[in-house]
Amino acid sequence: MASKKTPPTTPEEGATPSEPNIPVQPVALQDEMERSFLDYAMSVIMARALPDVRDGLKPVHRRIIWDMEEQGFRPDRPFVKSARVSGDTMAKYHPHGDTAIYDALVRMAQPFSLRHPLIAFHGNYGSPDFGPAASRYTECRLHPLAMHLLADIDENTVDMVDTYDGSREEPVVLPARFPNLLVNGCQGIAVGMATNIPPHNLGEVIDACIHLLMNPEATTDDLMAFVKGPDFPTGGSILGRSGILDAYRTGRGSIKMRATAAIEETKRGGMQIVVTELPYQTSCSAIAGRIQELVDNGELDGIADVNDGSSGGKTYLTIQLKRDANANVVLNNLFKQTQLQTSFGVNMVALVDGVPRQLTLVDALNGYIRHQIEVLTRRTTFRLDKAQRRLHLLEGRIKALDVIDQIIKLIRESEDAPAAKASLMNPPYEFSEVQAIDILDMQLRQLTRLSRIDLETEMGQLNERIAELEGILADDVKLRAVISEEMLAIRAEFATPRVCPVTFDSGDMSIEDLVDDTALVVVMTEAQYVKTVLASNFRSQGRGGKGVTGAKLKTDDIVKRVIFTSAHAYLLFFSNRGRVYRLRAHELPERERATKGVPIVNLLPLQLGETIEAIIDTRNFDAERFLFFATRDGVVKKTAFNEYDNGRRDGLIALNLRDNDELVRVIETSGTDEIFMVSKSGMTIRFSETEVRPMGRAAA
Repeated sequence: MASKKTPPTTPEEGATPSEPNIPVQPVALQDEMERSFLDYAMSVIMARALPDVRDGLKPVHRRIIWDMEEQGFRPDRPFVKSARVSGDTMAKYHPHGDTAIYDALVRMAQPFSLRHPLIAFHGNYGSPDFGPAASRYTECRLHPLAMHLLADIDENTVDMVDTYDGSREEPVVLPARFPNLLVNGCQGIAVGMATNIPPHNLGEVIDACIHLLMNPEATTDDLMAFVKGPDFPTGGSILGRSGILDAYRTGRGSIKMRATAAIEETKRGGMQIVVTELPYQTSCSAIAGRIQELVDNGELDGIADVNDGSSGGKTYLTIQLKRDANANVVLNNLFKQTQLQTSFGVNMVALVDGVPRQLTLVDALNGYIRHQIEVLTRRTTFRLDKAQRRLHLLEGRIKALDVIDQIIKLIRESEDAPAAKASLMNPPYEFSEVQAIDILDMQLRQLTRLSRIDLETEMGQLNERIAELEGILADDVKLRAVISEEMLAIRAEFATPRVCPVTFDSGDMSIEDLVDDTALVVVMTEAQYVKTVLASNFRSQGRGGKGVTGAKLKTDDIVKRVIFTSAHAYLLFFSNRGRVYRLRAHELPERERATKGVPIVNLLPLQLGETIEAIIDTRNFDAERFLFFATRDGVVKKTAFNEYDNGRRDGLIALNLRDNDELVRVIETSGTDEIFMVSKSGMTIRFSETEVRPMGRAAA
């Protein structure tokens, strides 16, 4: 039978050693909260949320690109799994979630997020409506343009710092041979601040940068001759320049964006609106859903169906219209009530010398230019030192050629390499230590094959190169010219035309902006059918002309009113019950000559038994003009035109009628006209309009 193990009874056998005495430092809670919050805020600002003005990258983007460069995932190499990149970046440089790293990686590959993507991608990188495929399914490598962010990084162009665990080094900033901050923009939310920088056209930004490089006193207005405005990768258009001016002059502004839409005729003869480009950072499916919601709620008229046919990165949203709908009016309402027109709030905040700054266009480019001057200066210094070291070695080799036999003998007779080196550095040879080591590192057959001509030729080339490099360092104009030449080379290779034009439309929508002010003929029949016909459909005829059909009429129907007007004019519809309704002429359905039009009750909220008796067209509502009314009972009234400058949808009271009386006619007058009235029985009356005093709109 096994005996139970006796528990230890002495401290030596099993007692827990006493905890060390750690001094406790009392701290005020308020002070600790303040210090901890500031540390957290600065960590988010400096290490996560805000880009650097020099390379336009946040730390996570910079680390992804640097890791891919270190791993050799360059444009001339095969694609690799995205999971490998995000995992490697997390392990070596960025100790945060792999999901956040993968999202940042994918965003640099999305052509609808960046104007010029920095990552080449294989697989589903998502869309504005849907996210990307999982990292295990996608592949990536650096885009050729990204190599210009890394150009010359091995020539001491930027500072390197230890990574979070001290196991390796990473760059503080990339050399960035093009102004990436403006080219691809950036969005981020820090603590107490945020940034929202729109993408721009590479060619335009480089042109502006070169102009400022060569003309340091250039103003924002000067640079805007090159940078027309943001160039959103999803296309569409920018409305007006006021928001752009605010953003470039102050660092903050609101830029109006509008989708690209066209009105097309369907195969069945109907009309549809086709949207092919959307404002930046909007979703086609969300817009389609919003349109359908507005239609279902009765807030949008004239739409029969909405279909989102987008696929393969191409936007194709079709909006089918009802037959009696005015396509321009529907499109105008879509712009007003959906994200087919929206705004981009510019907030140009970036780190300048490690401090968050609100940047104007000039500030952003100057920050980049200062970085490029430093990068090129360091690169030139590195290359100059390298050339001078090589020249020094060649001088030693030429010197060795003159005494090559003695040197070979000396090396053979020396006990070891240190002794040979010392002999070469001492009289009579007096080589430098570097030259002596170079000679000793060469094999005997190399020493015997040294060619004075080859060495002198290379020395001549090196002397020219050294003079060139020293000239660049000594002359600021030459240094700036080199920067300009290298940026122009990038422009020639990667610049593309604008995809998002800037229009001079302010975006304050009005019908006149969308509808041509064409001449129209308004036709209304006794049966209350109304339509507009293009005046160009009617032509003058000579003697003996037979005329043309102006309207197709129902049995026993007759044409009641014909008005010649234009599309932008207001039409005032006066009903038999003394009410007035207002529409624009273009809001009436446009039809061919030989059609009957649509019932006017479909256009105006008429009550049962209410009919339109008169139509007046006008461009403005002047107080100097008047409307003269006549009722069935012979009552007349005169009211100033400006009393009707109100477009309520349910109409206005034009005049108060007595019981069983009806309005029969309305005409426009000057206030001093002669009025001539004829009754059904043939009786007439003529009088001066001045005999009738003006009355208010609602007066009887």
